[in-house]
Amino acid sequence: MADSIKLLFRLLSQPVAAMSAILDRGSLLWASLCVVATSFGLQSAASHWVRLPFYGPLLVLAVAYVPGILLLCGILGRLGGFVVSFQRDYSPMLTCTAMAWSAANLPLVIAGFTAPPQVLLVLAGLAYLYFAVLMYFAIRTVFGAGNGASIAVVCLSWIPLVAAVFLWGPLHFLMGWLASPFFLFYAWYFLGGEFSGLGAGMRNRQNFRRMLDAAALNPHDGEAQYQLGLIYQQRRNYTEAIERFQNAVRIDPTETDAHYQLGRIARDQGRIDDALKEFKLVVQQDPKHNLSEILRELGGTYLAAGRLKDARGQLEVYVERRPYDPEGLYYYGQVLEGLGHPSEARPIYAQAVEAARTAPRYRRPFTARWSRLAQKSERKLKG
Repeated sequence: MADSIKLLFRLLSQPVAAMSAILDRGSLLWASLCVVATSFGLQSAASHWVRLPFYGPLLVLAVAYVPGILLLCGILGRLGGFVVSFQRDYSPMLTCTAMAWSAANLPLVIAGFTAPPQVLLVLAGLAYLYFAVLMYFAIRTVFGAGNGASIAVVCLSWIPLVAAVFLWGPLHFLMGWLASPFFLFYAWYFLGGEFSGLGAGMRNRQNFRRMLDAAALNPHDGEAQYQLGLIYQQRRNYTEAIERFQNAVRIDPTETDAHYQLGRIARDQGRIDDALKEFKLVVQQDPKHNLSEILRELGGTYLAAGRLKDARGQLEVYVERRPYDPEGLYYYGQVLEGLGHPSEARPIYAQAVEAARTAPRYRRPFTARWSRLAQKSERKLKG
C-alpha cells in the first residue's frame, strides 16, 4: 500500500516514470479504491456542487471513458482491432486512468474544505486540465503511441464522456440491479472467468517484467538489460531505456541490438552525432543488421545531418536490397532531390507510394506516413 501511495503522489511530479511504474507494480483494485475514496472525499468537501454518487466517477471511467480511449486509439493510432485491444489493454489503461484521475482530483479534496466555490471552480478546471496531461502520458506509456496520436486521442476523449452523460440514466438504473447480492452471485458464477480475463493483460505484463528483473540481477546478462530497455522504449520512457541499453553494451560491447536502439533514440532526440556513433558501431559489427535496416537508419541520420553524399552511399545499397520499403525510398528521394536530381527523385517517390499501397495490411499503419510524405514531395516536384 505504501508503494501504491507513492505512485499516486509521484504522478504529480514525475508522470512519465510514474505511469511506467504503475504498469509494473500497480493494481487495478487499488486504483479503483483510490477513485472511490477521492470521489467520496469530493462529496464530503464540496457537497454543495458535487452531485454524483461516490461510485459515479469509477463507473464512468470503466464503462465509458476507457473503452472510448481504446476505440479512439485504434482509429487514430491504428493500433489494431478494438476487441484485441480491449482484451490486452483495458486493465492497464483503466489502472493508469484511475490513478491519473485520483492524482488530479486529490488537491481538490483538500481545497474543498477551505476554498470558496468560485476558487474551487477554477481549481477544478486546472485539475481536469492536468488530468488531460496525465492521460497523454498514460496513452504514450500503455500503447507506445506517438505524440500526435496521443494528443489527438486526449483532445477527442470528451466524446465518450458526452455519451456517458446521455447514458447516465440507464447506467444508474443498472447499478441498482448490480447492487443485488443475488445478481452479483450469479454474475460472478457465470461470468467470473470473463471478468478475470480482463486483468490478464496487466498480470502478463507484470509477470514478464518480474522475470526480466530477476534475470537482470545477473551482472553478466546483457540480454535481460536489453529486453528491459525495449520495454521502456516502447513506453517512450527514454531515460530508463537509455540506461538499460547502456548497461547491456557495458556488459557486452558486441550487443549489436542495444547499439542499434541507442542510435535510434539518439536520432529521435536530435542527437545526430551520438546516433552516427552508435550506427557506425552497428555497421562494423553487422553490415546487414536487422534485415539491412541499419543502412536506412544510418542514411537517414546522414540526411538529417546534411551529409547528402554519405547518405546516398548508404541508401543506394539499402533500396537495392529492400526495394519495397517506403521509408527508405522516401529518404533516398530526399537525398536525390537535395543533390539536385529532381528527375531521379520523382520516380523514387512514386515507388515509395506504390510500396506503401501494396504493403500487407498489418504494415499499413506504419507505412502510411511515408506514403503521405512521398506524395507531398512528388506533387511539389511536379508543380
